[in-house]
Amino acid sequence: MNILNTQFEMIRQSHTVAMADRVHALKAAGRAIVGLQTGDPDFATPPAVLDAALKAMQDGLTHYAPSRGLMELRRAASIKLQRDHSVSYDPETELLITHGGIHAYYLAMQSVLNPGDEVLIPDPSWATHSNMAIMLRGNVIRVPAPAENSFIPLFESWEKALTSKTRVIVLNYPANPTGVYPTREYLQRLQDFAAAHDLWIVSDEVYENLYYGEKPTSAAAFDGAKEHTLLINSMSKTFAMTGWRVGYLAAPARVIENALKAGQNSITCVAPFVQKAAAFALTDPAVRQATENMRTAYARRRELVLRISHELESERVLVTPPMGAFYFFLDMRPLKMTSVEICEHILEEVGVGLIPGSAFGEQGEGFVRMTIAASDGDVEEGFRRIVEWAEKVK
Repeated sequence: MNILNTQFEMIRQSHTVAMADRVHALKAAGRAIVGLQTGDPDFATPPAVLDAALKAMQDGLTHYAPSRGLMELRRAASIKLQRDHSVSYDPETELLITHGGIHAYYLAMQSVLNPGDEVLIPDPSWATHSNMAIMLRGNVIRVPAPAENSFIPLFESWEKALTSKTRVIVLNYPANPTGVYPTREYLQRLQDFAAAHDLWIVSDEVYENLYYGEKPTSAAAFDGAKEHTLLINSMSKTFAMTGWRVGYLAAPARVIENALKAGQNSITCVAPFVQKAAAFALTDPAVRQATENMRTAYARRRELVLRISHELESERVLVTPPMGAFYFFLDMRPLKMTSVEICEHILEEVGVGLIPGSAFGEQGEGFVRMTIAASDGDVEEGFRRIVEWAEKVK
């Protein structure tokens, strides 16, 4: 029998995608399911963005684009990074347009990682961060980010995980699934740590504009940080453009040169009409206002869950307000069940789709991820069903 790539024996299929597939199948079979499992905004892409894409197609932008991306979009991303984080990136040499945030992360890791290099990733975190590193033949070291420390690694945990083979630290703040992000002081200390040990920081910042208090700090927004920091971003979450598959990588020029080669040999380029729409979205004031309206809606749903939690006073579903992103990481450890068991029971018995916390790492066991990227009605109905189910468990 022919031998397969053994790297794939070390990773699992996406729990998020698998649960979404199950929910779709149950709905198709006639079940009334409240889907709170997917990290996909329930808002439509702003209509003006659709118009920009349609005009670009009508103008003939339906062929290959430059492999670095349209200069218009690279300039728009550069202006955005300067405006929001006071970090300057040269659109000629330090920005690359990618096929979504996952592709940007792939290109970043492919550019700096050699087989056997160790990658430090907080636990819990989005599974793709670890899976991609493993696929690229890196060794993933999970750094505990326990609930008792607000899902931020104790700094000594980073120090303890460090070896002579450590090459990369992966960050994702605001975090999926927990919604947390560290202080500016913490990130400064982590940047100093990376610089002292000649480490790359790969920072996935796709949720940067979804926050409910003080604005999170970009990992690159420190003196000297840009030289060893690779920023991942996309249009997906902020602009409700998940299906458009467009993002960008901002990094030192020598990293971009490697990433360009990886991009040319994986996707060739991103569709030019999609890039025109993305450039419009990044620069149009009305679209930016539409994204603020979305963030206001997420904040309203966040308060809705907190209000219901206070009303129901459950001791079996413990709720911590997320600082950012659009998830609640519900603490259901009092039930003494695995997170997979909890999600299976809730889906089958009360018809709510959730993601088990263990999909994000050992520190997520006993938790479940619930999205608020759903209608107000679904968020309220789904959360009430979850709590009512938990209260009836023997």
